[in-house]
Amino acid sequence: MTPIPTREIGTSGIRTGVLALGSWHTYDRMDFEDAVELVATAVERGITLFDVGVYGFPGMKPPAITDVLFSAIVRGAGLAREHYQLSEKLWLEGYGEGGFRPQLERALFRVSTDYADLVILGDLRRDDLSLRELVLDLAGLAEAGLIRAWGVNNWSATNIRTLLELAEAEGVPGPQIAQLKYSVARRAIPDGEPFAALWERGFSMQASDVLEGGILAGRVEREREVGRDPGDVRARIVEQVPEFVALAESLEASPAQLAVAFTLTHPANTTTLFGATRMAQLEQNLAAVELAERVGAAELRRLVEPFWADRGIVDPEGP
Repeated sequence: MTPIPTREIGTSGIRTGVLALGSWHTYDRMDFEDAVELVATAVERGITLFDVGVYGFPGMKPPAITDVLFSAIVRGAGLAREHYQLSEKLWLEGYGEGGFRPQLERALFRVSTDYADLVILGDLRRDDLSLRELVLDLAGLAEAGLIRAWGVNNWSATNIRTLLELAEAEGVPGPQIAQLKYSVARRAIPDGEPFAALWERGFSMQASDVLEGGILAGRVEREREVGRDPGDVRARIVEQVPEFVALAESLEASPAQLAVAFTLTHPANTTTLFGATRMAQLEQNLAAVELAERVGAAELRRLVEPFWADRGIVDPEGP
């Protein structure tokens, strides 16, 4: 079977599959053998980027071990390090003496590898940080061979532009990608003018939370923790689910496939991040690539236009 297409992460020269597999609340809910089969199949089909960033802190109960499990899973699948790409999260709350290096080395130790292909900086909630220092610190990690590229999670267009300008002035690599909420329902930021200017510079996106915690797959009853609700539009999204399911059925697809396929129509979206605990979920999301090609980007965007819930509500500049 033909592997999924690849796209470049910004202007880094690193290419990755248009789908990426995340680990938030996944591997710790799976039988180990099933997880090994899932990851091995994903790599075989062209999914190369795995986000194993831990959303937690030392001492939390229960402890977060998703990255430790991933280390065992890739060994169980017989995957050499060059067969997959690793994405880690770096948290600004933990930035201090020694910069990001102590945090990164601890993360790499937990996942049993020497480097991350990509690191994503968490939300910018601190106002006591020098963005120039962050850029230079990450440049040092790249020079040391600990990372290959870096990006940010849910930063504003203005702050990203500042990072790019600082990196250019210092002659060091800048951010390559922004991990952003992007779905048929949440489009205000990635489709807005402030980010459009960044896309024109070769900056790229990683679409995340594309199923709204499973709601856009038709599961409107909340079974587990889901992401934040910028603009307070989740109730409207839930209300439109029956119509969205009907549209997917008219295209001979599942609602999850339609939701994932939509994200692939954005020209700056390098890779769409999703989670899966069952092989059937993986196969459904892989089939979204074929759906996007069959229907076409322009037609898909036209069909899902009525489900844009945050238009005119969320500031396109970003948080």
